[in-house]
Amino acid sequence: MRILVAGVGNVFLGDDGFGVAVARRLAEADLPPGVEAGDFGIRGVHLAYELTSGYDLAILVDAAPRGRPPGTLYVLEPSPGETGETGETTGAFVDGHAMTPEAVITLARALGHPGTGVLVVGCEPADTSPGMDLSLPVAGAVEPAAGLVLELIEQRRRADAPVAAGHEEETRC
Repeated sequence: MRILVAGVGNVFLGDDGFGVAVARRLAEADLPPGVEAGDFGIRGVHLAYELTSGYDLAILVDAAPRGRPPGTLYVLEPSPGETGETGETTGAFVDGHAMTPEAVITLARALGHPGTGVLVVGCEPADTSPGMDLSLPVAGAVEPAAGLVLELIEQRRRADAPVAAGHEEETRC
């Protein structure tokens, strides 16, 4: 089984660098065989192409504003055809400068990724204004998020079965 953990986000926009911080933490860890962790930052098009390389599961880690207290962690399973906030089908137009996880998944599917086995581990940001430091609640969520990603990997490796689309969980740090 091949699993990709991809940290995404802009390290120059405060808490938007959350995914990158988690990916860097995991890159230092002793990961199970077949698991790769990488910092994809704002290179969403590169990530979309990488997803077509035969991974059984991709876990994207990113800041995810959903209206909860800063530092709250989420596990999201995007379902095919999921719509964005405007009600349009996500990915109808892919902008290389605004590659949200949804847009990356849509582009990867257009490039031939089968569209199964994608999870998003998100963290509620506190501050995404220019700056290179994570806020205290988001910085405090990096280690729990890394643990959550490792737990998801272990669950998937044990089950070795496709995940159901459209599921969402929330974890408070």
